[in-house]
Amino acid sequence: MNKKKGVVFMAALLWTLLIIILLIIPGRDIPPGPKIPKLDKIAHVFLFGVQVFLWSKFMSESKQNDLPRWFLVICLISSAFGIMMEFVQKYLVSNRSFETEDIIADIVGSVMGWLLYRFFFYPKQQR
Repeated sequence: MNKKKGVVFMAALLWTLLIIILLIIPGRDIPPGPKIPKLDKIAHVFLFGVQVFLWSKFMSESKQNDLPRWFLVICLISSAFGIMMEFVQKYLVSNRSFETEDIIADIVGSVMGWLLYRFFFYPKQQR
């Protein structure tokens, strides 16, 4: 694995681990944040958008065939991961709950990360 590809892989992996850690923190241990409406949903969009962006960048560095399809697969996996984490919060994490709005925010973030990478960062000559 070349150095750049390794760095991108570690960034994507660490970002995914960060999401897992943030989503399994017991509710009572989450400090109150600023009173910004829907800040939690904005955070979900950001977390999942960056996740898709980083894994898409890794796949680009891996020089896989049919990259646009891979970007879509990454988006779908990230969305499924967001749904799964809501069930983890509901059944396995104390003082956390299942929120449909969080799932929507995860999917929106995943799609935004996919579109951002696909149309603005993926080299035009490869589209």
